[in-house]
Amino acid sequence: MGKLRQIYMRTYLSLIKKSQLILLVISIGILVVLPIFLVFYPEFLNFKILYAAAHLSLFLVMIVRPLADLLPKLKFVRPLVILRKGMGVFSASIIVSFILSKVITDPVGWVANFATTSYWSLENLALLAHLADISAILLLITSNNLSKRLLGKNWKRIQRLSYVYFYGSALYVFFIFEDDVALFYMVIVVILTTLAYIKKRLPKQTKSGSSFTPNSIT
Repeated sequence: MGKLRQIYMRTYLSLIKKSQLILLVISIGILVVLPIFLVFYPEFLNFKILYAAAHLSLFLVMIVRPLADLLPKLKFVRPLVILRKGMGVFSASIIVSFILSKVITDPVGWVANFATTSYWSLENLALLAHLADISAILLLITSNNLSKRLLGKNWKRIQRLSYVYFYGSALYVFFIFEDDVALFYMVIVVILTTLAYIKKRLPKQTKSGSSFTPNSIT
């Protein structure tokens, strides 16, 4: 039974690694093809499906690690953390493709927008949308081993922009487009992240013999 379980796990890990590769290949294809279609053949695209796919994959990225921390006895959950890179790149590739289409259409105007106050305004939550866009670009650019080696400890700091990317885009979609799915995603991520945070730190407080208290500067 133990050997059979090991075979299943090896097969499962192999499938995850292949899925990771497939996601990365698809993401590269999206970055090459989608901006062209957005500029020249937008009528052939379903924008709602594209955004839904980007948000769903980002949602999965955000819940995999806390689920793995909360459910350590479910051995099939922890290996899914490997797929965070592929799913994150897939999500960012769709969003960055929209940005690239704007650059192709009007590169000077796109760059000039950064110097305008309206671009960073809270009116219509433009600030949240653009912070999410910038985070997606940075995450996509640094989602490789070379960046990881060059950036060192700073690499993890940049990867934390995934929270800005997720919450910025989710809040924008919920309030501007009144998409209840975005609210559902946010609630689930907040709950799972909070529970994982508590689970990780509560035993340390218990072992030290002190009661659990909020962090303080003393």
